[in-house]
Amino acid sequence: MKKRCALEGLKVVDFSWIFTGPMVTKYLGDHGAEVIKIESAVRPDGTRLMTPFAGGEMGLNRSGVYANYNASKYSMNLNLREARGEEVVKKLVKRADIVLETFGPGVMGRLGLDYDNLRQVKPDIIMLSMSMFGQYGPYANQPTFGQLLQATNGFVHLLGWPDRSPALPVAAYTDYIAPWYVLVALMAALDYRRRTGKGQYVDLAMQEASVHLASPVVMDYTVNGRIQNRMGNRNPGAAPHGVYPCKGRERWCAIAVFNDKEWQSLCKVMGNPEWTKSSKFDTLLHRTENIEELDKLIGAWTRSYTPEELMVKLQAVGVAAGVVQTGEDLVDHDPQLRHRRHFVEMEHAEMGKHLTERPPYRLSKTPSEPQRPFPSFGEHTEYVCKEILDMGDEEFAELIGAGVLA
Repeated sequence: MKKRCALEGLKVVDFSWIFTGPMVTKYLGDHGAEVIKIESAVRPDGTRLMTPFAGGEMGLNRSGVYANYNASKYSMNLNLREARGEEVVKKLVKRADIVLETFGPGVMGRLGLDYDNLRQVKPDIIMLSMSMFGQYGPYANQPTFGQLLQATNGFVHLLGWPDRSPALPVAAYTDYIAPWYVLVALMAALDYRRRTGKGQYVDLAMQEASVHLASPVVMDYTVNGRIQNRMGNRNPGAAPHGVYPCKGRERWCAIAVFNDKEWQSLCKVMGNPEWTKSSKFDTLLHRTENIEELDKLIGAWTRSYTPEELMVKLQAVGVAAGVVQTGEDLVDHDPQLRHRRHFVEMEHAEMGKHLTERPPYRLSKTPSEPQRPFPSFGEHTEYVCKEILDMGDEEFAELIGAGVLA
C-alpha cells in the first residue's frame, strides 16, 4: 500500500517564477501538495529559457534548470490580463490553502488578486508574497534581480581577491537562502490556521532573508568598527586554508587547518619534510604571516596526488579536506549522494530521461521525493479546468477562443 505524503490534500496556487518561489512549491509538491503553476504565453517562467538545454536544442520544455525546480507540479496557461482570467483564478483560490506569488509589489493588486480581494473569496486563505525588498519601504518598488541583490546585501564586496575588484557570481546566491524561510513561514501560517481557523498574509523580503548570512560582517562593524574585505581563499583562523592543485586536469582539493594539532597531522601525512620544521610555520600566527610561501609549498606537495587520495589521507588524521567536485563527480562518483538516492531519474515526454533532486532531508514516516516530472508548458490547462474546476467543454472552448486560456 502506497504511503500517504505529509502534505497530501494541501492545495497551492503558484504564481512564482525563476528560482526561489519554484523551489518552495517544488518542495511542497514533493510532499504531496497539489501545486498548480500559473504561466501565460506572454510570460512563461524565465527558467524555461535558461541553459543547459537537453540535446543542446533550445525549447520551453527542454531546460535543465526548469526541470529541476518544477517537478511535482501542474502547469496551467492563463492570461491574467483578461477579466475572465481573474475569475478562473478566484475559482482556484476558493478551493486552495495557499497562494504564493513573486511579482513586484502592487502587481497582484492591479490584477484584482491581492490578499484583500482573495480573502473575500476564501476567508482563511494563506497568501505569501516574496519580493526583493518586501512590500513597503523606500526600495520596495525598485526593479532588481537576485544577482544584483547579492551586491545590495554586501556579499559581492566579500567575494574575490583583496587586490582585485569584487566578483559577481553567475548564480544568484540569495535565491537559495530565502526558500527555507518561506517554508517555515508557510508551515507556521498553516499551524496558526489549524488552531484558529484564520488565514493570514506573509510578506517576505529576500534582502532580509539573505542578510542573515552577513551577520559576522554586521557584528564586526557594529562591535569593532571594522569593515571586512575580500580575502580570496584565506581565513584568518586557519592556515593553510585554500584550494590546492592535484594530479589531473583541473583537479583540486580544499584543505583547512585550524590549529597546531591539525598542522602536525598534516606534516606527518606529508612525511615531515624539512621545511615544515621552520619557525615560520610552527604556530598558526606564524603560518598566517607566511601564508604565501606556505601555499606554494603545500601546492607543490598536493600535485602528486589525486584529490580523492588527498581527501581520504587527510580526513583519516582529522584534517578537513574535500574534493572540489565537478558535475560528473556529483552524478557519477559521489557515493554519499548515490547511497541516499539524492538524484532521481524521471521521464519527460519531450526531454526524455533526466535527473531531478530530492529534498535534502528524509521524513521517517512519509515519502519526500518528486511525484512527477516537470510539466510541459501549459500541459495541464485542460485537466485543471475540466477535472479540478469541473468546467464544461463549452465553457473551456469559449475561454480558449477568448484568449483567456492557451
